[in-house]
Amino acid sequence: MRLSAPLLDIVILLDTDVMIDLLRGYPPAVAWLRLVRHEPLALPGFVVLELLDGCSNRQETDRLIKFVSSYRVLWPRVEDCDRAISDFAAARLERKLNILDILIAECAVGFDLPLHTFNVKHLAAIPGLVAVQPYSKSSRQ
Repeated sequence: MRLSAPLLDIVILLDTDVMIDLLRGYPPAVAWLRLVRHEPLALPGFVVLELLDGCSNRQETDRLIKFVSSYRVLWPRVEDCDRAISDFAAARLERKLNILDILIAECAVGFDLPLHTFNVKHLAAIPGLVAVQPYSKSSRQ
């Protein structure tokens, strides 16, 4: 049985780059989050792992765990991972995809959710992926 977004009651699935902006308090990201604060939000489990990989000490790790605790975490299913193998083989060299990018993207495809990311061009090779840029970065400070 394929789970769909309405069944999961999730509307917004966030990629690592968006979460980094939120963690850093980047004003356009924070303003966007305020606009969607009543929408159900989720993170692919691999996004949490990527964020943890960027922590350099226990204090950062604890802060991150606390920050992501309010988000639902989704993991790709077996069929998503199977699809990741063929899609990764087809697009890895041309698009410079890494393993976590493909697993995050396939999680979004598997749950039939758009992925809110700034890697739109990078992930364009993933069949069925809808990638959405949630806010403008043109005014980055």
